Amino acid sequence: MLDLLAHRVYRHLFFAQVIALIGTGLTTVALALLAHDLAGGQAGVVLGTALAIKMVAYVGIAPLVGAYASRLPRRTLLVSLDLLRAAVVCTLPFVTEVWQIYVLIFLLNAGSAGFTPVFQATIPDILENEEQYTRALSLSRLAYDLENLLSPMAAAALLMVMGFDVLFVLNAVAFIISAALVISVILPAPRPLEEAPGVWRRVTHGMRIYLKTPRLRGLLALSLAVSAAGAMQIVNTVVLVRSILDLGEKEVALTFAAAGGGSMLVALLLPKVLERVPERPVMLLGGVMMALSLYLGWLGPSFAELVGLWLLLGAGASLVMTPTGRLLKRSCQPEDRPALFAAQFSLSHSCWLVTYPLAGWLGVNLGLTGTFALLGTVALATTGLAALIWPRQEAMVIEHEHAPQNHTHLHYHDEHHQHEHEGWEGPEPHRHFHRHAQGSHRHVFIIDDHHARWPS
Repeated sequence: MLDLLAHRVYRHLFFAQVIALIGTGLTTVALALLAHDLAGGQAGVVLGTALAIKMVAYVGIAPLVGAYASRLPRRTLLVSLDLLRAAVVCTLPFVTEVWQIYVLIFLLNAGSAGFTPVFQATIPDILENEEQYTRALSLSRLAYDLENLLSPMAAAALLMVMGFDVLFVLNAVAFIISAALVISVILPAPRPLEEAPGVWRRVTHGMRIYLKTPRLRGLLALSLAVSAAGAMQIVNTVVLVRSILDLGEKEVALTFAAAGGGSMLVALLLPKVLERVPERPVMLLGGVMMALSLYLGWLGPSFAELVGLWLLLGAGASLVMTPTGRLLKRSCQPEDRPALFAAQFSLSHSCWLVTYPLAGWLGVNLGLTGTFALLGTVALATTGLAALIWPRQEAMVIEHEHAPQNHTHLHYHDEHHQHEHEGWEGPEPHRHFHRHAQGSHRHVFIIDDHHARWPS
């Protein structure tokens, strides 16, 4: 995996991602302390509301950025969003009211909702080899897991010698370094996007590709399984360890670390596995593992058993999340990648928007035993649904019919555009009125402007 870092452009982008993640982890800790300063005993309510606002920003902003990302220079867009996030976190130390936290958290995560999908859609254009791209996905997964493990530890060490306000400044510095790393390389330009009439059509373009592709509908079901299991782990771990098992803060940190450790282990092993096994059985196994970990929690685990369950849960979540980029890359035209990655970002976070409050509400009103069982059932049912809607034998090359069509759009002369010209049309890609005759042919099938429905 580390051989990828010999690729200069990828290396700079990877370290830009890692540094920004570490800074974000410091802000997560500092934000909790700021909420306690402002709200005292109501800090949990403030943080819960801020988390919901974060998810709303992710769900609402990502499709908007995805709709126009192919029309904007990538490097300029990524640097601008990094600088926006740096400016926002610099203002957090001056907050004096709770509502100001909510506004700034929305702005901060609106920047992240734009940055992350565009960043993810750029990597397959840099690493076009499938094997390299698979290793890059695992390396990215490791970066997220290391951030979850190391940022709280780094924050705890820094807080011994400085106030929490300084953590916000360090995060701003991290975003500025990230922007400098992006500036230092030349990114491949996105392919010109075929014209999509109307703002609404642009915004929903990635969603339509996503929801009309069977394998991606299966991915959405598995994303709900991941969010059900992850919400149980993130929301209720502190209750399980402190209130049920009557243990301390160190044990809370160790329990969180177990989920990250399971995820890291799978991310290290998965590239070799995916060379031999397709994504579908690997990802469905991940869903079953997460459901099993929740059902076993129904038995009232000891601390050691809970650590083992969270290790299993983290491993299952990584089996689902790590191969996701491969599915997205395979399911769209290169020019549609920003829109499709944005759709995945938005839809997957919609699942968290549901399961975060559900895990908290069930824990209070149903008890943790019942919450384990109910969320385990959600994870198992959505994994079963994914198995049903994601075909077991998935042909890439599909014979399909084309109805006759007349239209005007930006195009290259591919298998769908073999027509006569009068000489004024100019170099490819170009736009002019043209006709598609009725006919059938075979090729790798993906949803785009010429393939509006999946063949039955």
